[in-house]
Amino acid sequence: MIALEKAHAHLKTLGLEQSAALLENHLDLAAQKELSYADFLADLLDAEVAVRRQRYMVTRTRLAHLPFQKSLQDFDFSFQPSVNERMVKELAGLAFVHENANLVLLGPPGVGKTHLAVALGLEAIKNGFGVYFTTAYTLVEDLRRAYEEHRLDRRMRVYLAPKVLIIDEVGYLPLDPAGATAFFQLISHRYERGSVILTSNKSFVDWGEVFGDQVIATAILDRLLHHSHVINIRGESYRLREKRRAGLFPAQQAQQERV
Repeated sequence: MIALEKAHAHLKTLGLEQSAALLENHLDLAAQKELSYADFLADLLDAEVAVRRQRYMVTRTRLAHLPFQKSLQDFDFSFQPSVNERMVKELAGLAFVHENANLVLLGPPGVGKTHLAVALGLEAIKNGFGVYFTTAYTLVEDLRRAYEEHRLDRRMRVYLAPKVLIIDEVGYLPLDPAGATAFFQLISHRYERGSVILTSNKSFVDWGEVFGDQVIATAILDRLLHHSHVINIRGESYRLREKRRAGLFPAQQAQQERV
């Protein structure tokens, strides 16, 4: 009994709280199954690793500020045949993150751009990468406020630090010159240093209008697309489909809405 108490104390001193809590139970199981010392220790540490990994995921996911949690398994590829499922699953291998490459998801509202961005962000978190999610509007307003308060460099580091930065909804609202300049500075600083996953409802030819300056738009695209993957989703909105299924949105009206 003294040895068991000492083992408990040592495990807690080492910060192995889960192992301490499960020690007696695993000792009993080891005796019943006649496990070797190595197998007993491996089982005990497996439980410790699992708990720590779950704790890590919860913390990292909270810090990422994801708007929701959806996996690639939740994505209905049959509903969006324009999305290359094989390509998306290859992207989930995160080679593009290791290479500091970018991913741009284009398409009209509701087709699953944000879903894919978040799902890949979760894959990155599972593999130990830092992730941060923001909308383009929130990002620009945050940097503008930081500039006015003379703390732009410090605030910029929030968006430069994560290995994967997800910028959602580029193009939903036009940017003024200050906002466009701040956006360019961020993309320029992250160039070949970290990955950007970006979603937009505007084609690249319209980005001059989005940023209010064709020169800045071209400079952003030059850096963003140099090492990148582009997925152009051409399909129906999931939200409109669900409304139609509920009888709230006639098919003809949905078609007019997309146009």
